Amino acid sequence: MKRNMGYTDRFIRLFLAGLLGLLYFQQIVSGTMGNIILALATLFAVTGLIGICPLYMLFGIDTIPANKKLQK
Repeated sequence: MKRNMGYTDRFIRLFLAGLLGLLYFQQIVSGTMGNIILALATLFAVTGLIGICPLYMLFGIDTIPANKKLQK
């Protein structure tokens, strides 16, 4: 699969994954909402690490800057 996430997008997702994970593991959020937050953190971490977002593919979104595409 072709990557469709730029570095800024990936950084934001990894930052949010860390923040949401912190909320869960510090037990600031627990129960059902905690499980939802943990699932979102996992999703953000995986998509941020691999650089591919399935929803972006579905809607045809690509956040990689144009000058990076020309270099490949």
